[in-house]
Amino acid sequence: MEGRRPDVIVGIDFGMTATGVSYANLSIGSESVRWIQKWPGRGQANENKVPTILVYPNDQKKPSSWGFLSETVTEQNAPDKAYKDWFKTFLDPARLGQKQAEDPVHSPRSLEEVERLYEDYHQLLYKHIEFKLSVELSKISWHSASVEFIFSVPTTWPPQLVEKYREIVKRAGFAQCKNHTLSIGLTEAEAAAVHTSLEASGIFQEKDILLVCDAGGGTTDLSVLQVSDTSTNALSLKQLDVVFGATIGSAAIDYDFEAYARSRLELAHLTSPLPMSPDQAAWEMMKSRDFQNTKCEHGGPDDQPVFLLPIPKLGTAYVNHTVGIEQGEMKFTKEELQRFFDKQVQKLVGLIDTQLQTMQRKHPGQQVNHLILAGGLGHSPYVQNRLRARFLRGGGHSNAANIQVRVAPDPQLAVCKGLVGDRLRRLKAGQPVLKYRCCRASYGTICKELYNKDNPLHRGRSMYKDPMNGKVYVTQSIAWFIKKESISDKYRRIIRRRAVPTIPHGRRRQALLVPLFPSQLTRPADAHVLCEIESDLSGADESKFKEKNKHFWRIGKHYFRIDYEIKVLIGPADVRFELWFNGQKLSKDQPIKVDWQAPQVIELPAPMEPVNRIAEMPTSPAHAVEGPAEMDGVQRSWR
Repeated sequence: MEGRRPDVIVGIDFGMTATGVSYANLSIGSESVRWIQKWPGRGQANENKVPTILVYPNDQKKPSSWGFLSETVTEQNAPDKAYKDWFKTFLDPARLGQKQAEDPVHSPRSLEEVERLYEDYHQLLYKHIEFKLSVELSKISWHSASVEFIFSVPTTWPPQLVEKYREIVKRAGFAQCKNHTLSIGLTEAEAAAVHTSLEASGIFQEKDILLVCDAGGGTTDLSVLQVSDTSTNALSLKQLDVVFGATIGSAAIDYDFEAYARSRLELAHLTSPLPMSPDQAAWEMMKSRDFQNTKCEHGGPDDQPVFLLPIPKLGTAYVNHTVGIEQGEMKFTKEELQRFFDKQVQKLVGLIDTQLQTMQRKHPGQQVNHLILAGGLGHSPYVQNRLRARFLRGGGHSNAANIQVRVAPDPQLAVCKGLVGDRLRRLKAGQPVLKYRCCRASYGTICKELYNKDNPLHRGRSMYKDPMNGKVYVTQSIAWFIKKESISDKYRRIIRRRAVPTIPHGRRRQALLVPLFPSQLTRPADAHVLCEIESDLSGADESKFKEKNKHFWRIGKHYFRIDYEIKVLIGPADVRFELWFNGQKLSKDQPIKVDWQAPQVIELPAPMEPVNRIAEMPTSPAHAVEGPAEMDGVQRSWR
């Protein structure tokens, strides 16, 4: 696959409430970015996205429907079926635990159940993508075509979660054909920024700074970028700060409305019983087309002061003026709906305020020129109007005095189209649109340092004598090879290691999460494991091993040494590893094995068995070592 031009590029934005798929069919000579609009259950209607929904019969492990097929009355109301939605954020164990504590009845029972939902949904999604795109290919079959699948992920996902997602979608069928590949691309905010710069490049000038806000169904991501190369046909972006996000989205509006409607229905039920439970009736009202359309139009020119929603299975003779029910319909005012929007807008404004304050501190004197809105919530007229009013003349921020609030082209498709657009730019110009990225974390390796009695940092440290060379080292140091917030167009780093063949192939290496950057080389006590890496050097050419202490007059144990490299590829949202020996990449039987782990405090290695680790930390370093001082020499929603 390496070096082969893809026949099809597919960008996938898996969302909390809906999922979008864009693609470019290069096999027919076209570089246009298109998107799937025909989905099962919608006949000839065009829909930009497909709902992220599954329905399961109670006695079966496989879903009976997905997407629009799950929105029929039969599927939604079947007493012997379970309706599953809003499950995206629950892949995060912390978020799942929080939900289980808040609402144990309507929460997934386990992380395994969430993973099953992910896999089932992506399996059905893959089958539909294959069905739609296979007939569009020219002179090649789907299974032999070179197809690249690129997925976006939320900014809030740590690397362990990104890797878990990668494993799930691969099991679901993506990249299982010989010439198909799967990759994690830009984060959602970065992809939205790329799409905007490609589709609306004329509104930007050289050195303009963009604050891109991708507000979707479950999460909101922010990214700050600067425009460059406007004089050419290949406009580029430079990231000025690390991307970050929060759980802000349109699904919270649905949730609050449902709770409010349920409270009113419960009062009505006490007076005159309803034909169904208030809980079920409120949920159906929230899921109804009438409410969803009203929500999407809120704040627009056709917004009505009052709207009525039919109560399921309630006849027109039912009246309860106390709770606003007339002729079987419940009356709501736009002010009531506005309250639910305002909760999310307030959080959104706080997030943007924080980003502008951070920019003022890190880049004093720089002006943020554009606030770009994308995503489903960003598409809301009410949200747009509120943000325009709030940030008029900067909203109190001196670095945003003339900021313009703009809406991304195709805001609901900005992420998936941005993924494909960025890949096309790489193919065409040899570089991505987002040319310079701001690293989200600092990475380094646990190493040992040659003991120096005059170094005050070595006093009181654990030491040991290397039996191979007789030298004394201090352990538990970190050599940082990349710093958080460093801006670069190259995020490939090399870790050079040595191994002794008499030790079993591969020495475990750990990656860890460090919450604070140390002002010295000592490792913080609260470092956390990110992953463990095992290198298999069985495919290396033994004739290239270096024999040490082979002469009888040499002091020290006789041994062979392997000098090899682990290349660390740091992407926008993920970290990958390659094993290299003697200038060649080892690819036999996956020589690099990465065991991603949930964050946990690591135990220090025994003094005589030092361990290499890759460290990641979220704070800006004041002092960092660019490379290893001296690396270890003896090593290898629920219904």
